[in-house]
Amino acid sequence: MKCVNCGVDNNLKERTANQGRCKNCNHTFTFEPKSTDTKYKFTDPFFQKIITDISANGTLYFTPKQFFYVLDKRIRKKTNQINAGKIVAFVLIFIFGIPTSGISVVIGFLILIVVSLNQSTSRKNKSNVRKGNARFVQISGIVILILGILFALSINSFAIFIISVIVGMALIYLGTTQLNSLAEIQSLGEPAGTLTINQNLFQIWVNRWQEINGTITNMLPSARQENTPANINPDITAYSFDRVVVCDSAEVAQLLIANNFHFENNCAVLSITGYPENIFSTIMEMLRRNPDLKVYALHNASPRGVSLLNHLRTSPNWFSNTDVTIYDLGLLPRQFINNSKAFVQQKEEYGRDARNLSIDVKRDLTEAEIEWLESGKFIELESFTPKRLLRVVTQGIAKSRQPESFQPDSGGTTFIGGYDDYDNDSDSDTGIAIYAIDSFG
Repeated sequence: MKCVNCGVDNNLKERTANQGRCKNCNHTFTFEPKSTDTKYKFTDPFFQKIITDISANGTLYFTPKQFFYVLDKRIRKKTNQINAGKIVAFVLIFIFGIPTSGISVVIGFLILIVVSLNQSTSRKNKSNVRKGNARFVQISGIVILILGILFALSINSFAIFIISVIVGMALIYLGTTQLNSLAEIQSLGEPAGTLTINQNLFQIWVNRWQEINGTITNMLPSARQENTPANINPDITAYSFDRVVVCDSAEVAQLLIANNFHFENNCAVLSITGYPENIFSTIMEMLRRNPDLKVYALHNASPRGVSLLNHLRTSPNWFSNTDVTIYDLGLLPRQFINNSKAFVQQKEEYGRDARNLSIDVKRDLTEAEIEWLESGKFIELESFTPKRLLRVVTQGIAKSRQPESFQPDSGGTTFIGGYDDYDNDSDSDTGIAIYAIDSFG
């Protein structure tokens, strides 16, 4: 394992002899991949590369939860992926084992089949990975059936014939059944994934890393609420903003602000919880001065997240009794139904919350979205890297400025409707106009 401090490689014997320190610079190794204390085997360079990747080489800030999601994804991929070296080894066993020992060929081949069968049924894997492994199991059954029968006939062995037929047909059945099951699941949308690690273990790793290697400078602290009002130049408060992004969490608002999203897009950034508290009231006063204000909602694909839109247009603390235009950037279930790129999770309590959503919230959603939410599925904004999140939100705002996006069949934006808070029975589309961006990057 290479030392992250000096770059010198240290093998296990050298690390052990030096009490877990680098033989060159005496820097302590944070993680020991050969340790039996944990089932997660990774190195210091592995952990450091994740920090480098998520921060785009130290140019972007990220939240602890974003770090958690990326680390979990890398560990899951490392754990679930069939090692290419093992496949090569099995191929070598097959090639060189034929003239020496048929048993070694059978054992190696069966191990690979068992691993593939396990991967095809693991819910931790994406559907395409599961499908590929199920296909391998199916093909393996065909190969065993054909070659086994031919071999049995060549040596006139009824026992091998029977074994080949039973094993081959069993594998064909298992592979085909799994493929059919995956096809049925995929027709209903991407199944929910499961996390490999938990928050407590993640925090232990982060604490140990920072004790040894120093603070992870680009990882944001908790979004603390500042109670002391900030002193803002009156000349600045005399102006307003043309746009405001309202997030459903202080953490996401903090992320956007830390990465200068508000400067680069000339807009205010707030959270529905009142972050940043020390300038929140001042910013709201500035926003209310602009009759042409455009509001962009940014939230999780969850019952609480999809309720953000209704809260913005009905709460007197926000934009009720106004004519603002609101754009729902997402996350919306419609942006990810039948899309395997997002990490979808599932919790029973989220399903209960979705079933208790008000009619006003549900009228903005399609039947498929309501069904998706009521199944307990959800996607968090922080499951996306800072680079991806910043890019797609910027694209969503840019799309809202394009008139052609609002034309019929444009495929870019859906007009949900107009809401007049002065007269709920009015058939007119005056008042707050609501648009939903149909894609998220």
